[in-house]
Amino acid sequence: MATEMRIYFPGGARVYADYKGITIQTDQPPPAGEGSAPAPFDLFLASLGTCVGIYILGFCRQRNINSDGMEILQTMEYDPDTRLISIINLEIKLPPNFPEKYREALIQTAKLCAVKRHLENPPEFHVFVTPA
Repeated sequence: MATEMRIYFPGGARVYADYKGITIQTDQPPPAGEGSAPAPFDLFLASLGTCVGIYILGFCRQRNINSDGMEILQTMEYDPDTRLISIINLEIKLPPNFPEKYREALIQTAKLCAVKRHLENPPEFHVFVTPA
């Protein structure tokens, strides 16, 4: 089963994607672009943290655990030789009243994030052109 996302160029360094009835806007920071929207790579990084976040939120909701004050601090470490990210840390900051018995289960739940699993088991990429 295939799904489709339409990518197009509305001007400047902006690149937009229409998917499931939503337009996802990207731009480049100055001087390449206007900085009117996140850069594509920033959205990629945010997709990881927010994916972990929705899994954690679901975990808490299923157990009636109050998630107020909970947050995730995502830090990235870059390899200076490859100029690529070599480590992504996801620190789940728990509120003081979070039940101790669920800490390890919460970590395991965070590891189920679909974005993370796709990075660990990447899809094949086929890039090709067709006439307009």
